[in-house]
Amino acid sequence: MEKVLVSACLMGRRVRYDGRAKTSADARLAAWREEGRLVPHCPEVAGGLPVPRPAAEIEGGASGAAVLAGAARVLASDGSDVTAEFLAGARSALAAARASGVRVAVLKEGSPSCGSLSIYDGTFTGRRAPGQGVTTALLERNGIRVFGEDQIDEAAAYLRTLET
Repeated sequence: MEKVLVSACLMGRRVRYDGRAKTSADARLAAWREEGRLVPHCPEVAGGLPVPRPAAEIEGGASGAAVLAGAARVLASDGSDVTAEFLAGARSALAAARASGVRVAVLKEGSPSCGSLSIYDGTFTGRRAPGQGVTTALLERNGIRVFGEDQIDEAAAYLRTLET
């Protein structure tokens, strides 16, 4: 049975920067949980960031690939550089995925770690730009398909192709 890496906040864990969860009510995620498929993970907490913590965004409208390449930083709203923690968290997520044989992930859209289609643009004004977070970029670079929480139908279809 294929395992699915999932953002811990989507599973009700209070790990987000504001100390909250973003619990998903999706029936398929609930079924996958019951089947024992899910590998919940929060890269930001695994990377050493506390809960709560200042919001963070990738500077200059860059994306996770630029952070991985050393061409952009992840900055917190208080001005602190949290790039090292985001990189450590991305490596932790990849290690967790590899340890469980994960080939598909469902992660929190918009996050500077987990966003798969869009992330906040680095201005702390609530605007999003197309791009991937640091963890998503690392997972995808290593052959793990990442879907946002609004793409669970697509994730399920991809999972079926892996299991046939």
